[in-house]
Amino acid sequence: MVLLSLTASHRELDLDALERLSTGSSSVGRVVVGTCGPVAGAVVISTCNRFELYLDVDAPLSGDSVRHATRHVAQLVAHASGVTGDVAARSFTVRTGPEVTEHLFAVASGLDAMVVGEREIAGQVKRSLAIAREQETTSKTLELLFQTASRTSKRVGTETELGAAGRSVVALALDLAETELPPWDGARAVLIGTGSYAGASVAALRARGCADIGVFSQSGRAATFAESHGVRPVDSLVEALADADIVVSCSGARGRALAARAESDEEQLGAMVAGNFGGQTTLPQGLSGDGGPEASLGHVLDAAAVVRARERAAERAGDEPEPRPLVILDLALHRDVDPRVADVEGVLLYDLATLKAHAPAVARDVVAHAQDIVDTAARRFEETRLGREADAAVVTLLDEAEVRVVAEIDAAVARLTDELALRGEPAPEESDVDVIARDVRKRAHAELHDQIVAVRARATAEARAAEAALVQGAEALTLEASAQRDADHPTRR
Repeated sequence: MVLLSLTASHRELDLDALERLSTGSSSVGRVVVGTCGPVAGAVVISTCNRFELYLDVDAPLSGDSVRHATRHVAQLVAHASGVTGDVAARSFTVRTGPEVTEHLFAVASGLDAMVVGEREIAGQVKRSLAIAREQETTSKTLELLFQTASRTSKRVGTETELGAAGRSVVALALDLAETELPPWDGARAVLIGTGSYAGASVAALRARGCADIGVFSQSGRAATFAESHGVRPVDSLVEALADADIVVSCSGARGRALAARAESDEEQLGAMVAGNFGGQTTLPQGLSGDGGPEASLGHVLDAAAVVRARERAAERAGDEPEPRPLVILDLALHRDVDPRVADVEGVLLYDLATLKAHAPAVARDVVAHAQDIVDTAARRFEETRLGREADAAVVTLLDEAEVRVVAEIDAAVARLTDELALRGEPAPEESDVDVIARDVRKRAHAELHDQIVAVRARATAEARAAEAALVQGAEALTLEASAQRDADHPTRR
């Protein structure tokens, strides 16, 4: 088994590119496992600022085959997301072996987050594994990898100040918004969406003293969410916006619509692929990704609705010079809010790009402490994983030894039987056979000790060497993709 990851985040891509790439994230894991024979398992992490695939590959890989594997998976991602294969391939950072473990543990612990130290990512990593279980795409190795990542994240949270030093995306957004708002105990808030970010937003608003919170959902789940969280459901979004001071939009409904379109093509995609990493992949006609599927899908909150809401707010303000400003926080990767809303008079729009620019720095010693925990956990995981590979060689050695031991016991019992028969004595009793077996096994085990040590060391060394070669191949691929990204976007250098 070899671990292979393809990752893209706010560190390598702008959020527009990341949004396009992650459009089909809900179906990618199932498609990769279903159509790529060597892939034994896949877990996909898709959040507001990253899209990552973790693969358990049951095949020997070389640097060249890493390239083939990456290209193949990139084509599947391209099909699901609507971008071209070249764009998908260049967008990913490829990791193998120990680098996969180190990166995932850092991600789960908040070290690679847009807001360093955020704790929301820990829950997102757990949910990614849960989704893989539901879709039956995980594997024993990936289960162990992700469970260990979650335990490592918990250690970082309890043993360091990273969690306290870093702020969540929701908290950072509210911090930026509050300078434009009335006191929190008099502010009126509206949430759009009922997912995990909505729950985190309710908690964050209440922690600041905001009690007037409404929730709107296109999917009709507002009433259920409102009852479970002690807020009020909203039927008319325009009416609610007319009275609101702050809107937190985190439904991701537009992203789900894009993903649903990608999932509808799964059967066509299954027929498209060759079933192995070496086959050529060609996108079906009409799915080359030249246009991008988002053009025909509307936003959850468009400029026209906001204009109507501001007009009603002005009418209600009466003789006041102007209604209070409306602050809108768009926390969805697939943009719930039309960017043109920012041009509406009296409206301030903060999106993920704004939050990224305002993400706080965290003390260097705090990050170093957390990184040390991550590095130690990753090293131990790799030792355990390589040890399991070496165990297979040891098991083979023991199986071969057992065959020889059984043959030696049978030969010894046969000789004793013949000797007793020559003296006219009865055949050996069971206790006599047990004594012979114990003696043979004791001698064999003593001889095996040095062989086991040698076999384990050799198997571990071979596994490390193979993974080192893979890492070099992945690094070369990453450098190649980075150079191409820089050439495509020279301002990002």
